[in-house]
Amino acid sequence: MVVRLGVPEAVAGIPLVRRLAWVVGARVVFLVIATTALAFVNVKRGFDVGASTIQIVVAVVAASFALAGIYAAVLRTGKGLVELATAQLVLDQATWTVLVYVTGGATSGATSFYGLTCLLGGFLIGLRGSAIAGVTGISFYAVLVVALYLGRLAPPADQPPGIYAVSGEQLASYLLLNVLVVVVVTLLTSYLADRLRAAGGRIVEAEARAESAERLAVLGRLAAGLAHEIRNPLGSIAGSAQLLRTSRALSEEDRKLCEIIQREAARLNDLVSDMMDVAKARKPEPTTVDAARLAREVVALASRSGRAVSDVKILFTGEESLCVRADAAQLRQLIWNLVRNAVQASTAGGSVGVRVEDVGGAGVLVVEDDGIGIDPHAKDRLFDAFFSTRTHGTGIGLAVVKRIADEHGFSITVDSERGEGARFRVSMGPRLPPDERESAQAPHFGSVPPPP
Repeated sequence: MVVRLGVPEAVAGIPLVRRLAWVVGARVVFLVIATTALAFVNVKRGFDVGASTIQIVVAVVAASFALAGIYAAVLRTGKGLVELATAQLVLDQATWTVLVYVTGGATSGATSFYGLTCLLGGFLIGLRGSAIAGVTGISFYAVLVVALYLGRLAPPADQPPGIYAVSGEQLASYLLLNVLVVVVVTLLTSYLADRLRAAGGRIVEAEARAESAERLAVLGRLAAGLAHEIRNPLGSIAGSAQLLRTSRALSEEDRKLCEIIQREAARLNDLVSDMMDVAKARKPEPTTVDAARLAREVVALASRSGRAVSDVKILFTGEESLCVRADAAQLRQLIWNLVRNAVQASTAGGSVGVRVEDVGGAGVLVVEDDGIGIDPHAKDRLFDAFFSTRTHGTGIGLAVVKRIADEHGFSITVDSERGEGARFRVSMGPRLPPDERESAQAPHFGSVPPPP
């Protein structure tokens, strides 16, 4: 069993502020029920309102109502939530100690409330809360029963003195029993808190995946309907601009305008291609693939297009051959998207490094640039569809990378510091021995169309 002393921000996906609000509300309901029961018993049994037990209980209930109001006021500020939760746990244990005092001391059945507060502490702030509740509960109980046993504290005047009379052996057994109960409840709370935290993380992750899948499905349907209608006139525009550039009647300024038309047409074509990648998502068909060879071919292709021709250098290093199990076409698309993203993020005169290496018997793809880096607040959304840190970015390329990686069981990590570039690492699973038959069938850029 894993024991964690940290304070979880959310248990089962529920933030601390909401959990505290629930507890404050439940406390008010409990106090109303307790007050009603007290009044009913008092009327039915004809207890003297002036009796010390009734006075103590009424004072405790009144103080609890006042504290509930204070808790609610502090909760509205949204500050010091952990401290507020800790104070509630300690004061609750003090409240139960007063009830133990008026209902028999060491023999009181109200000691079970100490365990309830331990569970509540685990719900609020994890094992730390349960431990705080357990230590304070045991301490308050021990001080109370020892004080009663030694005569330092007199029982309530209206209670039968016989129920407070215990021998030294009985006192030790009651103390040991309550300590064991609180320890067991604390350990149980730790286990349940871990399970709830894990379940909450999976729920949040599943909801995020479902939301992303829904967005991608909508984009896919839109792309499928518009791709051909967009690409046909786009091809005509790009072709016409190319023909115009060959005309001797054009001035140098006119040729520059034609270059702008071609460049923007190419960018629109990339956007349509990205949308089509989402629309035509298919289940991977893994085979033994030489990831190093695919990466070299992607680098060779990328070096002949876009900014790589003018102001960004792309270099491949690492293993000459490294085979993994993957869908060749989808792995090539993953590498291409990462390289294109790195080129776009690079500054003028910068470089992009691509390498495939063996790390502990596993194939790892690394794509790194020396651009401006990634803002820490953007890292969590980096692979979300439609999210981009660039003005002209579409936020689709990295979403496709994440989808391919997830479907293959690959893991992706991103290391980046502001102003120091970014490094994408894709762990592609165990390194495999080369399969000559599969290798011979793997596609080459010279024989099949390259990625868009």
